[in-house]
Amino acid sequence: MMICLASGSALVMLLTGSLTLSWDHSVEKIRWSEHYRVDGDRLHLVEASVRGSGAGMEPPPEARLEGGAWRWHPDLHLAQLTLAGSEFTGEYTLCPGSGPCRPLSHWLPAGHGVTLTACEVAEVD
Repeated sequence: MMICLASGSALVMLLTGSLTLSWDHSVEKIRWSEHYRVDGDRLHLVEASVRGSGAGMEPPPEARLEGGAWRWHPDLHLAQLTLAGSEFTGEYTLCPGSGPCRPLSHWLPAGHGVTLTACEVAEVD
């Protein structure tokens, strides 16, 4: 299983089973990151981190301060994750597997409503 990005009629398959998604909070302008791994047909949120708090982004009680960021392990499984673009947050950054981090627009044209899902590689005869 891999991770797919979909927006409108565009579909991109990332050749990885994990990625880190980062963005700046719209009000606090603080970096937020989430690490996902494919688990069966779902995306498993295995770790989240934020470099501060405020405006509805307080870390949960189990979070630990490590390297200047609050980190915790939500253990959440999602069928899909929809990224709602906003002029106030700037662009999302995706870091697939061990590959280089790139803005979301590297894979898909800028816009709203990008969906991340677990997907299978189709076999070619």
